[in-house]
Amino acid sequence: MSAVCVLRTRCFFRKVLSDLPAAMHRHYSLDVSAPLLRTQAFVDGRWVSAASVFPVLDPATGQEIARVSDCGPAEAKQAVDAAYKAFQSWKLCTAKERSVLLKKWFELLTLHKDELAKLITFECGKPMRESLGEIAYSASFIEWFSEEARRVYGDVVPASVNDRKILLLKQPVGVASIITPWNFPSAMITRKVGAALAVGCTVVIKPAEDTPLSALALAELAQQAGIPAGVLNVVPCSREKAPAVGEVLCTDPSVAKISFTGSTATGKVLLKLAADTVKKASMELGGHAPFIVFDSADVDKAVAGAMASKFRNSGQTCVCSNRFLVQSGIHDRFVEKLGRAMDAELRMGHGSEPDTTQGPLINIRAAEKVVHHISDAVSRGAKVLRGGKRLDGSFMEPTLLADVTTDMLCTQEETFGPLVPVIRFNTEEEALAIANAATVGLAGYFYSQDVSQIWRVAEALEVGMVGVNEGLLSCPEAAFGGVKQSGLGREGSKYGIDEYLEVKYMCLGGLKP
Repeated sequence: MSAVCVLRTRCFFRKVLSDLPAAMHRHYSLDVSAPLLRTQAFVDGRWVSAASVFPVLDPATGQEIARVSDCGPAEAKQAVDAAYKAFQSWKLCTAKERSVLLKKWFELLTLHKDELAKLITFECGKPMRESLGEIAYSASFIEWFSEEARRVYGDVVPASVNDRKILLLKQPVGVASIITPWNFPSAMITRKVGAALAVGCTVVIKPAEDTPLSALALAELAQQAGIPAGVLNVVPCSREKAPAVGEVLCTDPSVAKISFTGSTATGKVLLKLAADTVKKASMELGGHAPFIVFDSADVDKAVAGAMASKFRNSGQTCVCSNRFLVQSGIHDRFVEKLGRAMDAELRMGHGSEPDTTQGPLINIRAAEKVVHHISDAVSRGAKVLRGGKRLDGSFMEPTLLADVTTDMLCTQEETFGPLVPVIRFNTEEEALAIANAATVGLAGYFYSQDVSQIWRVAEALEVGMVGVNEGLLSCPEAAFGGVKQSGLGREGSKYGIDEYLEVKYMCLGGLKP
């Protein structure tokens, strides 16, 4: 971006922020120590510059907070080569040796949690309390996989003849390309990389262009922890160079595995690129989570769950509830209480302000999409009960819609913003039909106190994860992933580590009985 473009961006945001609270007019500075505020690529244990740079902006103010090396295909290739070379020795380390290094990395994340959280808040827009929560969540995956590293067991299988032994060995697949989104710029890396490194794989990380600083800080701490050169590499790039860099990471013969979190559309493109060399792939793609409230539900708990599920990161998570289905018997009571909770609990502002619960959306395009969904719903008969307006920049009022029907756009595609569209339903069968009509199936939630109904609905929902009387379900111990077009494979849990392993069959013959 040229100096003139940067100046225009700053002037635009100074203008459009005029209607936000007074706190938004302050100057916010990113106060992070130099070792953690890295702006170069990290390749083969060295910090390297690219021929050009791209700006990283604070989405709340539009102010430039850093300029980061804009890597291209050449740097991506160098990173892949470094990872492939490092794999030859990293895979020979014992599980205990890898476990110890991962534990050191975990301890460093925990030690520097405040500075890491600031990076997330300034490049992603999250409130600090959520950013601190993400760092704890991020570190938990490193800790989990540091322990799982020593529990990668093979099998000895009884043979059908007595002169041989059958063994099934588990071995690392090799170099893994890690392509991550902006909404969890730290945790989406550690959830993948922790598993990869634990079993002996090496990685090349391409972070989202909006949020490269968190990835680079993680690389700095990995180096401090003693993780060898070439085992972990980071190649940041701009939106313009992302397709070319992604192509290298998905087609280079030295890459054995790709792991991607992002939209279903992009995931399909990456799968096509990886198909020619038949790479192992994990995909955590888009969601469109239903949130169902049955007549038997505890309404207060359902409202609390809805608030937690919907408004975390201003509605910008892949497991956010997107379609709210409320049974007729409690519909009005639920909507009334949810509106009051929104009034009482939600506060918009810069993420560094202590009372902020709702930061900006990641960019103006994201805010425009929410506005489009609201205007479409209103044009088809929906009523705006709370919010409904786009504010300055990429800030969006938390919005509650009633009288929503399934022909509205907000019920047909993921909004990725602070919009609560409420659909009234009458029967369990009707709710399940609406919930399962989506082509994706990542997460789903429902509230009920009927034990038989709980079992029926949990088994019938076509999703990979179900929250029953619970609005937050992510943790390192549980398998994270979806069905349908929400992806392939699982992350976290004991199953997440299998995504980076191959099973080799060894037949030892010629034995004397």
